[in-house]
Amino acid sequence: MQALSTTIAEWAWGPWLVVLLFGGGLYFLIRTRFQPYRHFGHAFGLISGRYDNADDPGHISHRKALSAALAGTIGLGNIAGVALAIQIGGPGAIFWMWITAIIGMATKFFTCSLAVMYRGRDSDGELQGGPMYVIREALPQRMHFLAYLFAGAGMIGCLPALQTNQLTQAVRDLVVIEQGWLTPGADPLWFNLGFGLILTLVLARAVFGGLTRIANVASTLVPIMGGLYVGSALAAILMNLNQVPAMFALILQDAFTGEAAAGGSVLAMILYGVRRGAFSNEAGIGTESLAHGAAKTQEPIREGLVAMLGPFFDTLMICTATAIIILLAGNWQGDSQGVTLTAEAFGYLLGSVGTIIVFLCIVFFSATTILTYSFYGGQCASFLFGTSARRKYQWVYVGFVVVAAVVSLDTAINLIDTAFALMAIPTMISAFWLAPKVIEAANEYWQKLQYE
Repeated sequence: MQALSTTIAEWAWGPWLVVLLFGGGLYFLIRTRFQPYRHFGHAFGLISGRYDNADDPGHISHRKALSAALAGTIGLGNIAGVALAIQIGGPGAIFWMWITAIIGMATKFFTCSLAVMYRGRDSDGELQGGPMYVIREALPQRMHFLAYLFAGAGMIGCLPALQTNQLTQAVRDLVVIEQGWLTPGADPLWFNLGFGLILTLVLARAVFGGLTRIANVASTLVPIMGGLYVGSALAAILMNLNQVPAMFALILQDAFTGEAAAGGSVLAMILYGVRRGAFSNEAGIGTESLAHGAAKTQEPIREGLVAMLGPFFDTLMICTATAIIILLAGNWQGDSQGVTLTAEAFGYLLGSVGTIIVFLCIVFFSATTILTYSFYGGQCASFLFGTSARRKYQWVYVGFVVVAAVVSLDTAINLIDTAFALMAIPTMISAFWLAPKVIEAANEYWQKLQYE
């Protein structure tokens, strides 16, 4: 099963998909002539609430839309994903994660502007956003199969596989084994199963609460836990400041040699760096459009600008912090994997306090990501089968928590990677198709800003 899932995931994330995401982002960046990047300050003004209007169509504010989207991206991709990127792709994979994030900002500007520009009605008549609605509302009928492809893959890709798996591993390795309640090397199946059942019961109420409750929780927890994580990483970096330049040099040197990558291939390193970068910030995948498409606004370009902040926060800030800590600790070539490797690195540099901080961040990041993904998957089910299917999907979703707790890390990663690859196809095709519409709306918006 694991070998099959690995083969499928590697095929799905072949060079063709890197060209689609990477090349697509470059295309969007060039088409905008870097204009959105020049309005970063305005994007921060938007999330401050200065431009909020309660009468605008949508469900949540710009800030809550960004918080909900970040709750989906700031999570195990930033902690476990970075560790996996360094272990498998080598330190140079981090450079390609950075490039993916910078280019991904342009992609998010387009996809999330479109999510507001072409919102559609669900079976209850409620206004909704996301790639499937963009395709249905704006593309010719012959292309509507792409909407069903996205929604079908989204129901699978949004299952809490990696989040649950790594949260279970963190509790097992950092608490249960450390306290002597489970012997190292013992079969963890019964613990994993029991923890999965407990987690299901804890999360069920919040999962059924809908986007408003999820956004409220995310807008509180994400800034606090993100600040705690980056702050502790910054403290460790300052304590080892003389070694930091060498770590950046290692990343840059390995980025173009691939010496530390599995197989020693530059291409393999680039592929894995882009793959983990896409998992971290979801640019071009389309999931983030489901949250940003719910923003209260009549200006699609505003939400596109807000969405651009996502890769800046989750990849350029948090992923970089994780990477430097792991490289400073020097434990990336050991036997530990994922969250355990990152926790060990923080513990090595900051002592038990560092381990505790990482553990707390893992718990809260996992929880907020699981909640956000439950909304994403529910939206996909609602599009395919009507709004009544949303609750049924949520039952399947919370039940899958138990399954994800007992499968291997590789199986969990491969399942999500494959679904994400399938989601990227309709998202990027629709963005290419409708790029002129975004450019036209953006030019009009830039002119408005000159007179404010």
